[in-house]
Amino acid sequence: MKKALTIAGSDSCGGAGIQADIKTMTMNGVYAMSAVTALTAQNTTGVTGIMEATPDFLAKQLDAVFEDIFPDAVKIGMVASSALIEVIADKLKQYGAVNIVADPVMVATSGARLIEESAVNTLKERLLPLATVITPNIPEAEILSGMTIKNEEDMAEAAGVLSERYGCAALVKGGHSINDANDVLFSAESGDPVWFKGKRISNPNTHGTGCTLSSAIASNLAKGCSLEESVRCAKEYLSGALAAMLDLGKGSGPLAHNYILLDQQNKNL
Repeated sequence: MKKALTIAGSDSCGGAGIQADIKTMTMNGVYAMSAVTALTAQNTTGVTGIMEATPDFLAKQLDAVFEDIFPDAVKIGMVASSALIEVIADKLKQYGAVNIVADPVMVATSGARLIEESAVNTLKERLLPLATVITPNIPEAEILSGMTIKNEEDMAEAAGVLSERYGCAALVKGGHSINDANDVLFSAESGDPVWFKGKRISNPNTHGTGCTLSSAIASNLAKGCSLEESVRCAKEYLSGALAAMLDLGKGSGPLAHNYILLDQQNKNL
């Protein structure tokens, strides 16, 4: 069985972060492992507290994984401080990690800021250049590229700018009033933007969509899929999890990560 590691924060209500990553990786056929960067007190209505892991303890978690069950892919999500970003970058280089998917999480679905302002530059300088692919949404892509993104042409240009700037592939995700969830991938290998069309699903429960997509991409890379195939399959999985229309909580609820199992159960009834 192929293995994938998620390095991210914990979501106490299970919709995003480590919990969403593990569910996604499991449902996409890989063995999931984790290194927790922070505990968060959050639910579908917002984040009420964040308690970071210490740099030393995060380093110990990463050593424990890499020295025993080497991952075939790594997904990086919420990392709030420069010190933790430095640890992750050092350990990824030390162990020669492969198939790195960096989701530059900056703001939660609820609007809560999840990264210190001072850590953004460290993210840009130390972590993103190590990635195989980065997966920013529109607001994140604007911060990382310095551009204003108003349409699909801007999305494609931003993906190219990010790919060149950080030396990795860049998947700029739509869905923020730009288009019907169409994403664009730019990599040095393709040399041209590659669009992944998606149908907007009328579901207000979108908590953890970014975590889910990036974890699914990492799972597919771990299994040996090409980057384009990994993105395509990940989008199909995300669409299925949204279309299941799970409705939990008082705010923007979580996805049905186990929708494939639920479909199988319904067929057997």
